[in-house]
Amino acid sequence: MITVALREDELKVIREETEAILKNHETERQELIPVIQEVQERLGYLPKEAMQQIAEAMGIPEVDVYGVATFYNQFRLNPPGKHQIKVCMGTACHMMGGHIILDSFERRLEIKEGETTPDREFSLERVACVGCCALAPVVVVDEKVEAKVSPIRVDGILLAFEMQKAEQEKGKKKNPEEGGQEN
Repeated sequence: MITVALREDELKVIREETEAILKNHETERQELIPVIQEVQERLGYLPKEAMQQIAEAMGIPEVDVYGVATFYNQFRLNPPGKHQIKVCMGTACHMMGGHIILDSFERRLEIKEGETTPDREFSLERVACVGCCALAPVVVVDEKVEAKVSPIRVDGILLAFEMQKAEQEKGKKKNPEEGGQEN
């Protein structure tokens, strides 16, 4: 599992948000799920540091917090990427090669499902069904449905992001003070 290094300012936000959430809940064990749900809602995921803080405040072992967080698939342990890629693994998508598409994204991004690239550009996850069975295999990228995806299409999807990022960088280098206009 790839772990994303956190900056000091991010750690400060995690500590402060978790503390604020804990103040609004009792520290009884039955409050564990509501607390971690709220932490994820505010932070977008469940950082290790927040789980440690929750365990300490509730007087329970860290492994118990981690166990609950990993038991339910609603919880993310990595920060979401700027672009979220969801590969459908419903029956139709699986039968049409969804597992091959997931493998293609994993190899191309050099991460496994449930992880985020170290630059936080992409996160990759498997989903049960997106309800577009006639378009199988389906990938949802930033809420946009990509139909009949093939391994070559995976490269095309990621290349489009690379080109978009290069254009943005090019625009910034021209003249950042004048919105990218050359003098």
